Amino acid sequence: MTYVSEDLQQMRAKLPFSWRTRNIVGSVYGGSLFAVTDGPHPMMLMAALGHGVVVWDKTAVIRYRKPAFTDLTVDFILSDDDLRDIRERLQQTPELDHVFVMELRDSEGQSHATIERTIYIADKTFYLNKSKTKTIEREQD
Repeated sequence: MTYVSEDLQQMRAKLPFSWRTRNIVGSVYGGSLFAVTDGPHPMMLMAALGHGVVVWDKTAVIRYRKPAFTDLTVDFILSDDDLRDIRERLQQTPELDHVFVMELRDSEGQSHATIERTIYIADKTFYLNKSKTKTIEREQD
């Protein structure tokens, strides 16, 4: 991470172009593009929403736009509007999905990949009861 705001609602990560991140043709490896986006949004949500919720990374999709032969950066933003929407939705339903979209960009602002991550968020009590029910059902099978 090259930047983390005090309120943990904004972060920036740098993906360096090096022998560790290159693929067989010399561009940034797709797995590196994908991996650099894994984790920040769930962590940001946990910090903002507190201990009464469960947060999981549910799905992710990557769209490769252009091979990268340079360092890339990606911004992670959890806006006040996102938080307001999530809190309001959690009052209506005990579990939900929220989608975040990120762009991996070079120093000139060119997008090399778009990552869409779906984050599962649930009321902790609901989630624990749901998990307990699934465990009991599996034990009975």
